[in-house]
Amino acid sequence: MAALAEVGSAGHFRELLQQKGKSLVVVHFWAPWAPQCIQMNDVMAELAKEHSQVTFVKLEAEAVPEVSEKYEISSVPTFLFFKNSQKIDRLDGAHAPELTKKVQRHASSSTISAGPNDNAKEDLNVRLKKLTNTAPCMVFIKGSPQEPRCGFSRQMVEILNKHNILFSSFDIFSDEEVRQGLKTYSNWPTYPQLYVAGELIGGLDIVKELEASGELDTICPKTHKLEDKLKVLTNKASVMLFMKGNKQMAKCGFSKQIIEILNSTGVDFETFDILEDEEVRQGLKTYSNWPTYPQLYVKGELVGGLDIVKELKENGELLSILKGDN
Repeated sequence: MAALAEVGSAGHFRELLQQKGKSLVVVHFWAPWAPQCIQMNDVMAELAKEHSQVTFVKLEAEAVPEVSEKYEISSVPTFLFFKNSQKIDRLDGAHAPELTKKVQRHASSSTISAGPNDNAKEDLNVRLKKLTNTAPCMVFIKGSPQEPRCGFSRQMVEILNKHNILFSSFDIFSDEEVRQGLKTYSNWPTYPQLYVAGELIGGLDIVKELEASGELDTICPKTHKLEDKLKVLTNKASVMLFMKGNKQMAKCGFSKQIIEILNSTGVDFETFDILEDEEVRQGLKTYSNWPTYPQLYVKGELVGGLDIVKELKENGELLSILKGDN
């Protein structure tokens, strides 16, 4: 098979991963409407010439949604790295130097079994440090807060929610390298794991003890601070759009469509890139009781997402709502 392939279905994607076995597979989740993706396709084509043992794959994210959803692709371009059908790394955004570095590192680890592993461990530790510091309070669980996939993870989420603790989460099932590496990094063999300011607090039993002693409320950040921040942000301009990307460069098809609609009205509006702030990205879903993006606000009040905005445009109501008449 050619070192540069294009995948058009979930079945084809699975077959390709199985065929390649221990070889490195680099998958570019892209969109034809995004110029940064076209640029990164050119970068990938050059890398394919240099690394004949690596398979590079183009996968149009919105054309194969079941694969994009499985791997939580929220923006383009995104690159995933696979070995033995398992995801081993990820790169979000159009970062050619970083892509080159990751390809070189993972390709070399395919052919060399000893020695360079120390560098790989060091790279993983850097990544784990970033992950544990993603938010002031980070919990590593099986599944998500909305759908925990084990009883201990469910109990952890329930305790944090009961105390109105602001937290972000990481699904350890989504990344085997993180799942195994974090056990060594933290010297803690089980999940869930709770971190505050990048420092390990402990697992479920420790959190239960902290709850019983009343210390949990003093250790973890509270939601009311985030609510104040979100209130300020949603009122930053008369018309505020929370989206993936910005006015100049949308990073998903839905955001691109809503920008086009708003531009057609001639009304001034400001945007906020949720990909730049994980705390806002997760917190706004609860604040607005609206689970997806983009989200449009007028004078601090939620109007809705893309479907609502399309309906308002079709009904002829959008302009008056944007001007605050309704």
